[in-house]
Amino acid sequence: MAMTLHVDIVSAEKELFSGPVEMVTAPGELGELGILPRHSQLLTRLKPGQVRVRLQGGDEQLFYVSGGLLEVQPNLVTILSDTAERARDLDEAAAQSAKQRAEQVIADSRSEFEFARAKVELAEAIAQLQTIAKMRRQRKSG
Repeated sequence: MAMTLHVDIVSAEKELFSGPVEMVTAPGELGELGILPRHSQLLTRLKPGQVRVRLQGGDEQLFYVSGGLLEVQPNLVTILSDTAERARDLDEAAAQSAKQRAEQVIADSRSEFEFARAKVELAEAIAQLQTIAKMRRQRKSG
């Protein structure tokens, strides 16, 4: 039996996941982080992207986070995010629309604030679309 660690994924609205996993992968600000049992302690910020948890037995679940914090204790990982969703609950049409709106604002922006806000919205929309695409690939191969 493989070693596990406990993972909690929590958004401002709800707890999305809580349970034992073999591995968790998350989008750190400086790159993707892979966390295994007995990982050294860590606290880092997350950027918008997908969180993958590999369950006992090898199945994988995907989540989208808009950013947030990741805390690692020896046998516990906590992910806190303002917005987090299960990949299967993401709305592809809404993400595509948000991406197009953000791209238009970036092209038309007259202030640094508008530009910066649109870049954040664009990054979040792209991360959602990438999470949806990954979920589709998993379904086809599984």
